[in-house]
Amino acid sequence: MMKTFRFFSVLGLMVLLLNFSGLTYADSYSNTIEVFKKSPVAQPFFKNAYGYAVFPTIGKGGIGIGGAYGKGQVYQGAKVTGMSKLFKATIGFQLGGQSFSEIIFFKDKRAYDDFTSGNFEFDAAASAVAITASAEAKTGTEGTKASAGAGGPGVHTKAKYKKGMAVFVHIKGGLMYEAAIGGQKFSFQAM
Repeated sequence: MMKTFRFFSVLGLMVLLLNFSGLTYADSYSNTIEVFKKSPVAQPFFKNAYGYAVFPTIGKGGIGIGGAYGKGQVYQGAKVTGMSKLFKATIGFQLGGQSFSEIIFFKDKRAYDDFTSGNFEFDAAASAVAITASAEAKTGTEGTKASAGAGGPGVHTKAKYKKGMAVFVHIKGGLMYEAAIGGQKFSFQAM
């Protein structure tokens, strides 16, 4: 009973903070896309993907039980086709909070249709490629699995589609230690 209360308290606080903090501005979608376009690892995906979903700010936090939440736009080519919401609940050892941006590339129409079919979920073992100023490495913020090495001059980082999707994240701030289970769930609403 106490764990359930703690979970809903943390999740509720995160939702309130994200909705009332003003972190997601109308132009933040284009700003977030530009951040990812500057990464040499993500650039090829913009050229070849059928579409993508972009989430300018996702907040996550937890103390034993935690969660994550973010709002995004879904694109087919350069056209916005709908809105998406990301939810995540986690159980396990975790402490802290973090905010990050996320982009999910769809290799083809099938992957796009899977994501936009209503409710979509990544499994708990899925991962993403992190794009930061200091490194480009494999991270476990749930997304599709991609391989990567340490970033830096002369280091070739590989990222590839898995099940028709590739995910990149850009850490914005915060610190969180976790060894948690749970996957990201997405809802979609067409424009």
